[in-house]
Amino acid sequence: MKLLRTIRLDISDTFVFEQAAEPGEWAVSGAFMFARHNITELQGKARTAFRAGFLGVGSFGHSSLAQVVEASAQDRHELVGSLASQLIARCGAPDLTTAMPAAEEEVAFVESLCEHPDGLLIAVSRSCEETGIREVFRTLRPRADTDGHRPFQFVEVIGDDEAPEEHFDLTTLERGDRT
Repeated sequence: MKLLRTIRLDISDTFVFEQAAEPGEWAVSGAFMFARHNITELQGKARTAFRAGFLGVGSFGHSSLAQVVEASAQDRHELVGSLASQLIARCGAPDLTTAMPAAEEEVAFVESLCEHPDGLLIAVSRSCEETGIREVFRTLRPRADTDGHRPFQFVEVIGDDEAPEEHFDLTTLERGDRT
């Protein structure tokens, strides 16, 4: 089975989120964190977390990207338990009987996102619509001519019918060509 772990390609998460997730934490979507907020009133780092942050389960911090990784049944079991404990400690769930099904549902959703090769990166984009919170997930892979994970080297969106129509080439900007 596969799950998501947070990944940090550079230090930007420490600037854009109130609390950045630690690299390598188990990750979930975390959209539930915003269910009781008036999304239109979110500002600054809270708004950034809503719009583009995965939730690191250990720290309850946010990460811009998550990575698909192999996981054991024991890893999954521990993730569900950890998330349930966090739901009690940080979100007001009254007890494990209430928190466990919610944690199980969140982890099952993450599993559904992980039908990709190990190491693939996933980004999330959220918006608030009349029907509730909408999430769009994009898969990113390293350019063929690179070795390793560095910013500006992820250029392809794989298998996403809702990809933006405009193309924004970060590698060109990195070299200083702004035309």
